[in-house]
Amino acid sequence: MTDQSDKTTHFGFETVPEADKASRVQGVFSSVASKYDIMNDVMSGGIHRLWKDAMMDWLAPRPGQKLLDVAGGTGDISFRFLKRAGHGHATVLDLTESMLVEGRKRAEAEVMADQLDWVTGDAMALPFVDKSFDVYTISFGIRNVTRPQEALNEAFRVLKPGGRLMVLEFSQLPNPAMQKAYDLYSFNVIPRMGQMIANDRDSYQYLVESIRRFPDQETFLQMVRAAGFENAKYRNLTMGVACLHSGWKI
Repeated sequence: MTDQSDKTTHFGFETVPEADKASRVQGVFSSVASKYDIMNDVMSGGIHRLWKDAMMDWLAPRPGQKLLDVAGGTGDISFRFLKRAGHGHATVLDLTESMLVEGRKRAEAEVMADQLDWVTGDAMALPFVDKSFDVYTISFGIRNVTRPQEALNEAFRVLKPGGRLMVLEFSQLPNPAMQKAYDLYSFNVIPRMGQMIANDRDSYQYLVESIRRFPDQETFLQMVRAAGFENAKYRNLTMGVACLHSGWKI
């Protein structure tokens, strides 16, 4: 049997002990928390807003649903979900307390205070009982989880029968030439922007590297199915720069 302490994972392009990844990821997001929403604009050219709208269109929130938004950071997905649902409840869970602190400062958080909970927690060991939620979302977060399959297994556990999983994540372009051009932009431009906007080149370098280390669309689809989800599908956004994966707990 392998000693857990011997296991390694990737932190961007670096190989690190599994036990160290969560704290390193926390360090990145603690560093960028106050600039996180600007960072998303930088990394996607502002298109992340359209991707999140596309996520809500496919999700089609209904009144009274309970959402768990994992790696929910500053609340972007939860706010959108509650607006679309009309009324309901959202729990924003994040490993990094400072991200949640930033989220609570947003105007929407005050308006929707009675429909929101903010919880510090780990995607691989959710602090909730089985069958607690109607919907589970994770947006640009699962690539930062040490063992993504465990996060998907936990998503399945806490969803009610009939519950829905939706994952929004940066992905791979199907055309190699386009992927090469995108990589040139990502590795050359984004860390420099990070230095200019947040005075933090290293965190942005990690984020770019983490995108390239994440499984492609078909591989991740198999992981969603392995967690127990049925009718699992994906939709590419902006030619595969990002991708939505959907699954149902039947």
